[in-house]
Amino acid sequence: MKKIGFIGAGNMATAIIKGLMAQNNGKADFINVFDLSTEKCNVMKELGANVFSSGSEVAKESDIIVLAVKPQNYPEVLEALKPYVDESKTFVSIAAGISISFVQNGLGCKCPVMRVMPNTPLLLKKGASALCPSENLNEENKKIIYDMFAGSGACEYITEEHMNEIISVNGSSPAYIYLFAKAMADYAEQCGISYDKAMNLICATLEGSAAMLRESGDSADVLIEKVSSKGGTTIAALDKLKEHNFYQAVQDAMSACTKRAEELGK
Repeated sequence: MKKIGFIGAGNMATAIIKGLMAQNNGKADFINVFDLSTEKCNVMKELGANVFSSGSEVAKESDIIVLAVKPQNYPEVLEALKPYVDESKTFVSIAAGISISFVQNGLGCKCPVMRVMPNTPLLLKKGASALCPSENLNEENKKIIYDMFAGSGACEYITEEHMNEIISVNGSSPAYIYLFAKAMADYAEQCGISYDKAMNLICATLEGSAAMLRESGDSADVLIEKVSSKGGTTIAALDKLKEHNFYQAVQDAMSACTKRAEELGK
């Protein structure tokens, strides 16, 4: 069985590791981990993973290495791994803005790379991950990595030219959805409705709306039309959103997200 290493054991890495364990009868003996935090390392030991004292040891002992560190830390992490890698090692990058070539240049090696943009609902096996493989990534490892993320949610392959843009679609977007839900629940509370009861109904509405978008066969425009009776309450709400340029505000936010991803990758 392929050994899978993780450099970094934060929330995202932990979610991926738990997903891998679930796919392998709860076993973690094929998982190698390093993190600067003793506390996180202890959590990994309790799960049954092999904990190492450095990222370079993880790289040496693993076939596939997941770089689960912040984009700002990539240069130093890649530099430290450089002496210990060759093209037999496959890397997975899950950091915003970090390109395949950035990883390969940092390692000084044309290692196969899968660039992935996951999101935090992966923690609940409700994730959405965009994946982009380098041309030299073999089919076996490509499938292992795809399954690593597909075990915790939806996956789509995206070309690298759009990997910065996709961050605004699935990577950062949970935050705007949370803000939207918070605004709705705060309004309900201001009206004297229990925040918790309102949030329960809002969450169910978000889930139901997502199911309608996926399963009804109708486009978003048609679904909006079906909720909107002429002269009714929904139209009044939509008119106010138009007045505040809601649609354009969302697109501007997504554009700002993409721009920041491009800056992080430089």
